[in-house]
Amino acid sequence: MKSLNIAIIEPGYANYETERTVLSGLNVNVIPVSTDCNLVDQLTAIDPVIVLLRERQFKGPQIDACANLRGIVRYGVGVDNVDIDYAKSKQIYVANVPDYGAEIEVSEHALALYLAVQRRLISRDSQVRDRLWGVGQDAIIPSREDSVLGLVGCGKIGLQTASKFRALGFKTILAFDPYLSNQDARQNNIQKVNLNELCAQADVVSLHAPLTPETHHIIGQEMFDLMQQSTILINVSRGGLVDEGALANALTRGQLFGAGIDVFESEPVSSDNPLLTSPNTILTDHTAWYSERSVRVLQRKAAEAAYQILTNKEPANWVNPWQTHPKQ
Repeated sequence: MKSLNIAIIEPGYANYETERTVLSGLNVNVIPVSTDCNLVDQLTAIDPVIVLLRERQFKGPQIDACANLRGIVRYGVGVDNVDIDYAKSKQIYVANVPDYGAEIEVSEHALALYLAVQRRLISRDSQVRDRLWGVGQDAIIPSREDSVLGLVGCGKIGLQTASKFRALGFKTILAFDPYLSNQDARQNNIQKVNLNELCAQADVVSLHAPLTPETHHIIGQEMFDLMQQSTILINVSRGGLVDEGALANALTRGQLFGAGIDVFESEPVSSDNPLLTSPNTILTDHTAWYSERSVRVLQRKAAEAAYQILTNKEPANWVNPWQTHPKQ
């Protein structure tokens, strides 16, 4: 029997032995595909039955290039880079991996960004290295006393973030999330509010929502106008939630204290991104999810979803379901 090909788009992990081990019972080849060359041409040549995908856009032209494609598996939670409706029209599974335990890493990263911005750690480090000393009091550092945390999105990661900030002394936690039940809010001592109220009251606004047409640029100039000058914005979710130009302008004008940003509208960050020169802003390279543990679990679960599809089962986290059975 002819072996089948599984394409890994935009490879970025240390190796793919985990995927090969999970899929070893099947007659498949696991092929990392560089995006330096024309992706459509490479896909046409490889003819994959499964695509494992990170951040690369995978829309109609890429899907059409895979004549025998049966499934697209996203390494991670967000699937905004995949045309899930078009895939559904062709009865191609799209699955993600929302349950690899990254709520621990992501919430830690959110807290770390907050503390680094609030305590101005990057500028303090830089000035010490420049042999400057005793200048810390020239720059305002806001107190955390009676601070309010505002969560935009309050799923697993949001709840973990709330727990960590509460341990730091945040007594009041607000959340804007239409999917957060009143019972869950009460059980976690979280106050449900609308977005305007959250932005006006929170000292820290931390984003943990998916990117959808409804949430695109949900944080823009209108929301920055509501924020206090002491507010810190944290985004460890999806770059498109924030209007980056409006954020850069707000930071430059002093409308808010600072920002910690792990995700961007376009990745890698382009040289003309205004956040690169924004004051009191800490930027990281979409690594909030990462640890040695989390990446192992992520690769294993993505491979397991591919295995399920290839053995004619529905993948565990199927995001574009249809009623009829897929092509065999």
